[in-house]
Amino acid sequence: MCVGCLRAQVDITEGIPKQGTVHFCKQCERYLQPPGTWIHCALESRELLALCLKKIKASLSKVRLIDAGFIWTEPHSKRLKLKLTVQKEVINGAVLQQVFVVEYTVQSQMCEDCHRIEAKDFWKAVVQVRQKTVHKKTFYYLEQLILKHRLHQNTLRIKEIHDGLDFYYSSKQHAQKMVDFLQSTVPSRSKSSQRLISHDIHSNVYNYKSTFSVEIVPICKDNVVCLSPKLAQSLGNMSQICVCIRVTSTIHLIDPRTLQIAEIDGNTYWRHPFHSLFHPKQLEEFIIMDINRVHEKKKGAGAGARSNKHTLAEAWVRKTSELDTDHQYFCSTHLGHILNPGDLVLGFDLANCNLNDEFANKMNPQHIPDVVLIKKSYDRSRRQRRRNWKLKELERDREGTDTDDERQYQDFLEDLEEDEAIRKNVNIYRNADIPVESDTDDDGAPRISLAEMLEDLHISQDATGGEGAEMLTE
Repeated sequence: MCVGCLRAQVDITEGIPKQGTVHFCKQCERYLQPPGTWIHCALESRELLALCLKKIKASLSKVRLIDAGFIWTEPHSKRLKLKLTVQKEVINGAVLQQVFVVEYTVQSQMCEDCHRIEAKDFWKAVVQVRQKTVHKKTFYYLEQLILKHRLHQNTLRIKEIHDGLDFYYSSKQHAQKMVDFLQSTVPSRSKSSQRLISHDIHSNVYNYKSTFSVEIVPICKDNVVCLSPKLAQSLGNMSQICVCIRVTSTIHLIDPRTLQIAEIDGNTYWRHPFHSLFHPKQLEEFIIMDINRVHEKKKGAGAGARSNKHTLAEAWVRKTSELDTDHQYFCSTHLGHILNPGDLVLGFDLANCNLNDEFANKMNPQHIPDVVLIKKSYDRSRRQRRRNWKLKELERDREGTDTDDERQYQDFLEDLEEDEAIRKNVNIYRNADIPVESDTDDDGAPRISLAEMLEDLHISQDATGGEGAEMLTE
């Protein structure tokens, strides 16, 4: 029999299905790889080709597969076409080669992970993050870190409550990853528990719900704290009254009398706990009457490192609420590099307050300063109008925001402008709605340069017609 008649008489593709079905989840854009694995595949990719060939793998065992490839179809047609080339030995050792097309229909099916997301309350692990303070500066900083490292992608739901956040996850591993991240970025301690939901005695399968509790140290930036005598001595004989200048993975403290700095990690804090002496609302406004910078300050015995970014100064200040009196206060401050006579500055008045702290009450009154200056005061409304940048926020369920939350958020934005070290860990996006102002009317308030901002681009469709992802370019 000649080749032409062989081709007409013998069909080597007999028994191979010419149609099939592929299941696709619209929510997460993954394909089902039987029996229960969902994988990401781009259209006409090698991964998708392998997935389709596995559907007819048993039928292809009788022939030899030479070539396989996609035939272009409209992306919205819900059809995938494969062009296959196969060979098979037929009568008298003759090898016949044939080309045929297999068509797959893409059917929508929601995967288990997306089912849990849609169900809202169907979770297997929750991370409860708490900080027992009035101010939320540490939470705002933590929110930006989570956004930058994309750790919010695996959450089923984020719920905001009055003293923290709850993160819900579909697996215990994702929750454990979040706990590890929190412990490496903010000083904290954690404990875990689990509750038995169901138990299958035949297959010995247990279904648990896990809860991780993370407690962040109750110290925020600009807090005045009183250390225990033992801790102050171990940090290089620094004063017990210190100012918290930053909270990252450790608590950064500075002694306003000597510029001595120290870092306290979470483990040290929980062994020697201390608390903030004042509420942020107790900040009072002072005016600088006179200031003298101290260039040489003798180091005490066993003193630790000193800050190079601050300048020690001695100042006479007066409350703006007492300008009609002659009463002035003398204090040492670490803000000598930015303060000048006539400037307004925010600080705490220790001379006219009752300190309810076990360590402060035992201190010699001569060692307690009359006033502790915290930061220079600028026109807040003007700073808000000139702010040509913005931050992204986590999508979460809120209990309701009030004016105090907005004031605290503005405080956090001002801290970003003033502290470059915190700014390095945060993605800052340029706000195109606000024009860039010239520096001719600058009032000295710190600002973020354009070089530190990212362009917030949203690409709706790419060249292939699919949904594009967000892009960040410097």
